[in-house]
Amino acid sequence: MKIKKRLFDLNLPPGKSAFLWGPRKVGKTYWISHTLSGAEIIDLLKTDILAEYITRPSLLRERYQHYKGLIVIDEIQKIPPILDEVHWLIENRGISFLLTGSSARKLRRGHANLLGGRAWRRTMTPLSFMEVTEFNLERIMISGLLPSHYLSPDPIEDLRSYVADYLKEEIVAEALTQNIPAFNEFLRVAAITSSKLINYVNIARETGVSHRTVRTYFDILEDTYLGFRIPPWKESKNRRMITTEKFYLFDVGVANYLSRRQPKIGSPEFGKAFEHFILMELKAYQAYRDPDMSITFWRTSTGREVDFILGEKKAAIEIKGSSRVHDGDIGSLQALLEDGPVKKCFIICLEKQPRRLTKDIEAIPWQMFIERLWRGEFE
Repeated sequence: MKIKKRLFDLNLPPGKSAFLWGPRKVGKTYWISHTLSGAEIIDLLKTDILAEYITRPSLLRERYQHYKGLIVIDEIQKIPPILDEVHWLIENRGISFLLTGSSARKLRRGHANLLGGRAWRRTMTPLSFMEVTEFNLERIMISGLLPSHYLSPDPIEDLRSYVADYLKEEIVAEALTQNIPAFNEFLRVAAITSSKLINYVNIARETGVSHRTVRTYFDILEDTYLGFRIPPWKESKNRRMITTEKFYLFDVGVANYLSRRQPKIGSPEFGKAFEHFILMELKAYQAYRDPDMSITFWRTSTGREVDFILGEKKAAIEIKGSSRVHDGDIGSLQALLEDGPVKKCFIICLEKQPRRLTKDIEAIPWQMFIERLWRGEFE
C-alpha cells in the first residue's frame, strides 16, 4: 500500500498567511516537510523550542523581523500570545506565515489574536480514496484513513495508542475538561451514536454528566477537529422536518475502534460505517475544493430520510452498503423529489455498474461516485 501525492494544496500567494488546522497525525507536519522545504519551521512540539517561546514570545519578532521567506509555526495553539507577534510581523514586515494546529479551542476561549482576516483558513482531512494506491473497503473500516493507520501492519494497535496518547491526552494537555473518566465514557458513547441524531439527554444519562456538559464535550470534539455536526435540511413545502443535528467522528476507523465494531460487508454495522466513509470523502472534497459547499441531511418527522444533500439542492445522496439496490430503497429519494426538486439523486452502493432506477434516480458504484465528485460534477 502506498499514498499518492496529497490532494491538499496551499496555493499561498506571496505576502499572504494562513492557518492550517486538522486532527493530530492527519499528515500536516509530513506535508510541510516534504512540500515547503525552503520554509523556516518552528516546531512547538519540541520542548526546548516551546520553552524558549512560551517565556518570551517577542523572540519571534527579534529573530525574524528581517526574514524574507515563509515561516511555519507548528502547533500554534500551544502559545496563544505569540499570535500578537505574528500579527505585528505581518503588518509591519509583510512576512508570510503558515500557522498549523490541532485545536482552535484554546485560542478562541483565551481570546487569542486570530489575525482578523489576515490569514486564510485551511483544513487537512484524513486520506481520500483518491490519495491511495490500494483500497480494501473492509480493512479501511478497521484501520481508518489516518496515513500511519492506513499503512500500518497492525492498525488496531496504532488506534489503541492514538486513542490513549492523542485523543485523551490532547484533552488533558489543553485542560479542556477536568473529568477525564466521564469524557472517556462520552467518547465511547459518541462513537456508538455516530451518524445518529444527537440526543443530548440520553448521552448524558449514559455518560453520567449533565446534558449541558455533553454539549460542551461535543464542542470540544469539533474544536479539536475530532468530529463534526451535520445540520438538517430545514426547508420543506409540505412536510414537518426534524431539526436535530447528527454527529460523526472525524475518522471511521477511530469511530469503529471506540465503539468496538468490526463491520463486515453484509452486516448491519457495515451500512453505517460505509455511510461514514462516504461522508469522509465529502468532507475532504469540501475542505480542498469547495469550502462553501454545504452538507446537510433530510429527515421528516415521520422517519423518511436521505443521508446527504450537497449544496443548494445540487445533489441528494442515499448510501446503501449492499451489492444490490432494490425498489424499496428509493422511497425516501422519491419523497424528497416530491417535496422540492433537486438537480441529481443518487444511491451510492456496492453494485459493479451504474444503472438508472427512475428518470430522476441513479444507482452508482461508490468508486465511480468518488471519481465523479473529484472531477467536480456535483458543483
